[in-house]
Amino acid sequence: MCPVLVGFKENGRTRNAHGEIAYHFGVEATMNRRAAVRMTSILRSLIGIKHLVVTSASAEGGALVVQVHPSWRIPRCSRCERRVWAIYDHQPPRWWRHLDFGAICVQLEYQPRRVPCRQCGVVVEQAPWSDDLRSRFTTDFEDQVAYLAQRVDKTSIESLMRIAWRTVGRIVGRVVAKRRPADPLDNLEYIGVDELSYRKQHHYVTVVVDHRNTRVVWGGEGKSAKSLLAFFEELGPERCKAIKVVTMDMSAAFINAVREAVPHAQIVFDRFHVQQLVSKAVDEVRREEWRRLRYFDSPAAKAIKKTRWALLKNPWNLTSSEHDKLAMLQVHNAGLYRAYLLKESFAAIMDRLQHNVVRRMLKGWLAWASRSRLAPFVKVARTIREHIDDIVPYIQCGLTNGLVEGLGNKTRLATRRAYGFHSARAVLAMIMLCCSGIHLSPVAKRLSC
Repeated sequence: MCPVLVGFKENGRTRNAHGEIAYHFGVEATMNRRAAVRMTSILRSLIGIKHLVVTSASAEGGALVVQVHPSWRIPRCSRCERRVWAIYDHQPPRWWRHLDFGAICVQLEYQPRRVPCRQCGVVVEQAPWSDDLRSRFTTDFEDQVAYLAQRVDKTSIESLMRIAWRTVGRIVGRVVAKRRPADPLDNLEYIGVDELSYRKQHHYVTVVVDHRNTRVVWGGEGKSAKSLLAFFEELGPERCKAIKVVTMDMSAAFINAVREAVPHAQIVFDRFHVQQLVSKAVDEVRREEWRRLRYFDSPAAKAIKKTRWALLKNPWNLTSSEHDKLAMLQVHNAGLYRAYLLKESFAAIMDRLQHNVVRRMLKGWLAWASRSRLAPFVKVARTIREHIDDIVPYIQCGLTNGLVEGLGNKTRLATRRAYGFHSARAVLAMIMLCCSGIHLSPVAKRLSC
């Protein structure tokens, strides 16, 4: 890249800023024209957008305003991208915000034309710097904002990119609509359903996850049966027939919606939630025993103290003191130790690999729990017996809601990072940006002249 000679005329020669003399060929305007051409070429390289031509630039309101136009002579339809040989009219000049040059705000200015497309009607022509001309930002700018939104809070983006807080949400919505697969609901067979809380006072959204592609494919407001039925209505009757397995927690609303919309699909209850019922029953028995014996100075009361985590931990994670606590329970409090054995027996059954064996052993466990004379376990046994046909299939397919919960943790992180959301629409846009398989990278280009 050659430096532009800027100096003064002296006896038919030009002396530059370094004191060197260059011969002047008699036309002073030629040098200015060359400098202008060189400036537009440099600006075009700095902007880094293909099929863009820079005509001039000026400083307006503290920003660098660059006048541009597409490199093609024949305008193209912004919808079907076909060339249109006629021009309907010219619209007033518009400005698009581009990525800053360091600390300097950059705007692209162009007077777009409307073209009469035979297929799409009268539409605004296509522009190489923006996929959606209704937006006032270039595609590179919106991609950079969306990349930041996946990682930092909106307030930081507002300060860094110098845009409004609400504008960040609108840009995220446009990028999600543009970058998501053409139809994320195609080829769904194994799905997971869960609800996520995004605000206090019971504000929830329902999300549906594709187990095969490990991504969120749908989201809706609320956590009722109506919310999930809206997903199946959008899916359509033909694609509903392809659903084979639906994993979920033991939500009655989701159960009713699945059995109504896809009665042929196999419901699989998440093992974690089922086993959580048994663990809670153990803790309830411990609390009842402590309430009964807390005022007595007896070995049974002393044996219950500090046993909460010893009862809930896996056996291989117990410390020596916790082993001693369980040994004392076995001697002094047979009822609580029986609850502990019920919990461990249930976990051992669910670890087996043959579904027929698991079903047979679960029936024996249910009989034991029902006769245990422990009210919490009698209640749990009743619940498991009612849903045993939706618990045993976990052994066959091996699917859980762990993927759904993992994606839910990413969503909760985004919610905490944003200090909450005011609407379900905003949180669903953030869920789709972070959890629907959209991979964004920071905008980086190479300078070339």
